[in-house]
Amino acid sequence: MQTIRWGIIGCGDVTEVKSGPAFQKIENSGLVAVMRRDGSKAQDYASRHRVARWYTKAEDLINDPEVDAVYIATPPGSHAAYALQVAAAGKPVYVEKPMALNYKECREMLAASQQAQVPLFVAYYRRCLPSFLKVKELVEAGAIGDIRFVNIQLSQSPKPNLDWRVRPEIAGGGLFYDLAAHQLDFLDYLLGPIEAASGQSANQAGLYAAEDIVTAQFRFRGGALGSGVWCFSVAEGQQKDTIEVVGSLGAISFPSFSNDPVVLSAKAGVQQFKLPNPAHVQQPLIQTIVDELRGAGKCPSTGESAARTAWVMDQVMGRG
Repeated sequence: MQTIRWGIIGCGDVTEVKSGPAFQKIENSGLVAVMRRDGSKAQDYASRHRVARWYTKAEDLINDPEVDAVYIATPPGSHAAYALQVAAAGKPVYVEKPMALNYKECREMLAASQQAQVPLFVAYYRRCLPSFLKVKELVEAGAIGDIRFVNIQLSQSPKPNLDWRVRPEIAGGGLFYDLAAHQLDFLDYLLGPIEAASGQSANQAGLYAAEDIVTAQFRFRGGALGSGVWCFSVAEGQQKDTIEVVGSLGAISFPSFSNDPVVLSAKAGVQQFKLPNPAHVQQPLIQTIVDELRGAGKCPSTGESAARTAWVMDQVMGRG
């Protein structure tokens, strides 16, 4: 079977370690072209990562006959436009998260990929990381019984130089859209789709235009209930990063962004599981994409699943 030859649109920070090197390290995969509007930065990236070609225009990379599939690693504001161009060229699309600015754009991307009959994947890579797979294994094995409720707590102190991540016209919203997206997507994978959601948001610290606190409540199709609070203006020492899944026989707590262990609390006692991430955190997910494109497997993070997460976030923010 063929080697999948990749091109990257937007070879910025996320591609340096998290994703870019993985395309070269996976068997039957190769990175052959990159694009960045700043030609000197595109050339530098290509040189350092041993990529044969670089471009300053996305359409040149998309239409390169030696590029089989395209990874869109730009901020969310341009995801939809680029994804539509890649689909129109008849090539598979792998897009960074969140999938787009809003659920409406996600539906447009899905329609384009379906019309072109090309697959659409999204970089919700926690679906393939060891610690998150351990959580899924424990839940599916019945370690905590029937799921009753879920609670998410993510609190961070203000960070300087947040660039586009707190500009709604580029990011879709503030840090809620950037970070809660990962958490809500994994819960979709763990417990099934969220069928109802609502919330409140505010800008309490006034450090930027986007919201800096969000609270939410939601209901899973399977019957479990959920709640969450995301605050990005707490004092140093008050940071939290935990998801707690409570069942009829126990509970599991785990972080989304730190290296703390997965903790299982059940009748038999407390167990901890510390499972380190791979060097390139997107590599396990990208492996499943390459496998699917070669007809040898299935990727768990698709445009359909990612669009559900966009829908939930829009509902929480009152944009439904």
